[in-house]
Amino acid sequence: MQPETSFPALAEELIPFHYQAVMKLTLRKSNERGHANHGWLDSYHTFSFADYYDPAHMGFRSLRVINQDVITAGAGFPTHPHRDMEIFSYILWGALAHKDSMGNGRTLEPGQIQLMSAGKGVTHSEFNPSKTEGASLLQIWIQPKARGLVPSYTEWHPKPEHETAEKVLVISPDGREDSATIHQDADIYRVRIAAGKSTTHEVAAGRGAWFQLIKGSVTLNGTTLQPGDAVSTEDTGLLTLTASENAEALLFDLA
Repeated sequence: MQPETSFPALAEELIPFHYQAVMKLTLRKSNERGHANHGWLDSYHTFSFADYYDPAHMGFRSLRVINQDVITAGAGFPTHPHRDMEIFSYILWGALAHKDSMGNGRTLEPGQIQLMSAGKGVTHSEFNPSKTEGASLLQIWIQPKARGLVPSYTEWHPKPEHETAEKVLVISPDGREDSATIHQDADIYRVRIAAGKSTTHEVAAGRGAWFQLIKGSVTLNGTTLQPGDAVSTEDTGLLTLTASENAEALLFDLA
């Protein structure tokens, strides 16, 4: 006579149990951002900035500013100083002319990034060089790993193979994969997902992720996002991004 097999043992053998904790996601809605319209500049502030102050939204880890700006034709930011901040612009449409006290002078086009490390002090200006068309960009500030650094400037330009890449490293602390170099433990990716396609990103222990949707519609681990929306998490796990229409975004992986 065969010995009886207990039901719990049989169930464990037939139905292996896999448990994965649900990642906690924090949603930042586009229509809840700060807003300032100065005529020549129309700007939405994800975090507290200038006259917009919200103690609940002061930044995320080293990420301090995400401004979505539209600059009218021929207008811009005249020469002004910065220090101890990593500042980069991601051009959405139109163009942006950059000049700084380090001798850099560039005109950036859509999809390109310029990153300036203000360090111990730098002055710069940013203008829309077109006399007839507006321009739009994301202006982003990240706190550096140390104060009083030597100012520096770097850029990222997309290559032909990046046009169809779903996730491309555009900024990193070591400049790997031809990314722009930042003085902070921050990996920043440009994400482009075609409608019906998906991509993933693993958030490692001790790190945080901020996903900023620029255009299109994306579902992130079950949360649906529209342009200007953002999601953040400080939990370890896998982020799965699925586009219901062609989407573009920036993804920040931060220490």
